[in-house]
Amino acid sequence: MALLSALGVVLAKNPVHSVLFLILTFFTLSAHYLLLNAQFLAAVNIIVYAGAIMVLFLFVIMFLNLNQDSEPQKPMLAKIAAAIAGGSLLLVMVAALRNVHPAGYDPATFDSQIGMVDRLGMVLFKEYSLPFELASILLLAAMVGSVMLGRRETGERNF
Repeated sequence: MALLSALGVVLAKNPVHSVLFLILTFFTLSAHYLLLNAQFLAAVNIIVYAGAIMVLFLFVIMFLNLNQDSEPQKPMLAKIAAAIAGGSLLLVMVAALRNVHPAGYDPATFDSQIGMVDRLGMVLFKEYSLPFELASILLLAAMVGSVMLGRRETGERNF
């Protein structure tokens, strides 16, 4: 389902349909995260990507009002270059993953709680507390900066 919806993103003629296929792709990837016992990643993927980012993409595409008449056709050379670039990327990925041997299931070392939120919180607040706090200070500074840039001065009028 994830592969079919990803192909729908690329092959859809209508940009709005392409965005809807991308939302479906994000939901299927979240289902894969759930199958891998990574509930936090699944929830963040749905909230951030399928929720916020895709709504932003959809608004931009609807605002631009793209259609067949306004968008020029791509020349054949661009299509050939895209096919060559995609084929070379596939070749590099196959060459890089050729000697990879995935490890199998070992019941002696398997931990079923590895992707749970409480484990992630313990790792964040114990091993990575300094980067976590620095990231929070950076986000706070970005929020304050955006509020300062967005506020109106005295006497300023927006039409």
